[in-house]
Amino acid sequence: MAERLREGLWRKEYGTSLPPERELARIMGVSRDTLRRALEVLEEEGLVYRRQGSGTFVARRATFRARLLGFTEEMRALGLIPSSRFLGGGRGPATAEEAFQLRLSPGEEVLRLERLRLADEEPMALERAALPVWALEEIPEGSLYQALEARGLRPVRALQRLRAVVAREEDRLLGVEPGAPLLYLERVSFLPDGRPVEFVKSRYRGDRYELLVELFCATPGPP
Repeated sequence: MAERLREGLWRKEYGTSLPPERELARIMGVSRDTLRRALEVLEEEGLVYRRQGSGTFVARRATFRARLLGFTEEMRALGLIPSSRFLGGGRGPATAEEAFQLRLSPGEEVLRLERLRLADEEPMALERAALPVWALEEIPEGSLYQALEARGLRPVRALQRLRAVVAREEDRLLGVEPGAPLLYLERVSFLPDGRPVEFVKSRYRGDRYELLVELFCATPGPP
């Protein structure tokens, strides 16, 4: 039952309202209990969301390709409207981890930004970024990558780690409960001359994001 619904949902646009449960159960030829269980599965997968008193709607899942783009650029490429809510930041001495990742000397300053990232006004990620102050001295008003590009410091490659984690109490800003699945991304981005210019830790909603990686064979295999 869930599989039949899942196949149909991928052809519908984000925000489309599904028929009332009674009507949908009649169309699918199942009981309302069976339908509700199927909808619960799809809600857990992030394919639908429910609004009390309004009904069930098609959700949107953002698919990230393995390419180096800032959040703003990635969301626009997906046809979404990006925005951010500034949570805190400023200049200060680098932590041991920041100094290691950014190849700084102990005590050197970094610029930190903590933001809630949104797409179409929906919470998508909590992002904490650190940059050496020689790259940026002040927190930019808009896109971080656009601010770097304006200074001729656009990153050209990055090393990124990805793992599954569960939401903590402080992740409620994402609109999820503690224990919900999240994607944790840790990235160091580099300039053409090899200098690291950005160290980012992000926690993405597991029901809104997926990562698409295209793989190639290093050497031709046997015929």
